Amino acid sequence: MSRFGLYIHWPFCLSKCPYCDFNSHVVERIDQAAWREALLRELDEGADRTQGRTVTSVFFGGGTPSLMDPATTGALIERIGQRWALADDIEITLEANPGTIDAERFRDIRAAGVNRLSMGLQALDDAQLKFLGRVHDSAQAIKAVELARAAFPRISFDLIYARPGQSLDSWRAELDRAISMAADHLSLYQLTIEPGTPFHPMAARGEFVMPDDDHAAALFELTQEVTEAAGLPAYEISNHARPGAECRHNLLYWQGDDFLGIGPGAHGRLTDEAGRTTTHRRHRAPEIWRGMVLEKGEGTAEAGVLDAEDRITELVLMGLRLTEGLSLAKYPNLENSLDPKGLAEMIEDGFLKRENNFLRATPHGRLLLNRVIERILPLE
Repeated sequence: MSRFGLYIHWPFCLSKCPYCDFNSHVVERIDQAAWREALLRELDEGADRTQGRTVTSVFFGGGTPSLMDPATTGALIERIGQRWALADDIEITLEANPGTIDAERFRDIRAAGVNRLSMGLQALDDAQLKFLGRVHDSAQAIKAVELARAAFPRISFDLIYARPGQSLDSWRAELDRAISMAADHLSLYQLTIEPGTPFHPMAARGEFVMPDDDHAAALFELTQEVTEAAGLPAYEISNHARPGAECRHNLLYWQGDDFLGIGPGAHGRLTDEAGRTTTHRRHRAPEIWRGMVLEKGEGTAEAGVLDAEDRITELVLMGLRLTEGLSLAKYPNLENSLDPKGLAEMIEDGFLKRENNFLRATPHGRLLLNRVIERILPLE
């Protein structure tokens, strides 16, 4: 069968960043033993439903998983090894924030079995870190990268760009500095203002002004140029890596493979015995989720089967984010399910190209990817 991953959600943070719309919660105290028990129970229930699969990747996301007791991380990894076969080259990633770690904690996380660390730096400028609501400063960020490189065989870190007032020159300087620190992977996201976040009403009141579309596009193109020249080309619209260092777990999402979601708010996608694509979403509220798990072994709030049109939409939305594009060999019927007129127009106009059995967005197409996708999806 296809590759198979596990996503484990740790919902707790030290503080809520004003741009964040993830399922994260600030609490004064975390009962580590209770959360370990609940996560292990839902993991066991998921193992019962996915017998015979080989786990190729595990991703601890959040929230801030570096707040998780390393003993809990280790217990979960140990249970995964007991319940599933593990790929020889299994990738186990944990997300961390510079303000929640030190050298000893990194060593403990590595000893628990994590072999890839992903850190949320977000900026390398103290004023910008304050604007983004981060609890660390740039010195802590730089030190965290140094410690991570000493402890883990693979590391990545995130930066957010297209921030208010950010010039091309200032972003180039910050990006050059980040590349000098990076090992093999960078995630570079444009700042977006999401409804329900503190930034949303602030932007509406004019407390800050976001870059216009032309400037955001120029920042994106600069990002591609600088990272490509440094040997860290984009393999996905916001992710850059040296060849072979791509995040294998995230590729599961973008390439349409199976993954099981564990923890509050976690999503999953599994292929059932009939070959149908099923989805599940755990309850978002941490305490409600934990109560459901204690009562019945799992905390699913929604489950269903993707119909053919929804599956096509998902594959297109995810696959065209990748530089290599959508594999027409892996999904041979997909091209025939797209709007033929729209597809022909997007290829003729230079937004898409069909090459080596892949359908991929051109550099120009990636700048307007949402509009391109809308044009080729099946007509209702």
